Amino acid sequence: MAKVCDICGKRPVTGNNISHAHNLTRRRWLPNLQEVRAQVNGRTKRLTVCTACIKSNKVLKAA
Repeated sequence: MAKVCDICGKRPVTGNNISHAHNLTRRRWLPNLQEVRAQVNGRTKRLTVCTACIKSNKVLKAA
């Protein structure tokens, strides 16, 4: 599964862990993605959606 929101396109962001000794190691921040059954063009489809899109009602959940 690609870690990308099907609605807004939110994806992982990269950066550094920084230790007290200022050693840098690469890290990723992952979006909070959930699999949701949603109505798309009148049909039920399974989407991978971030929680921000679910909270803002950009997704119409299927019953």
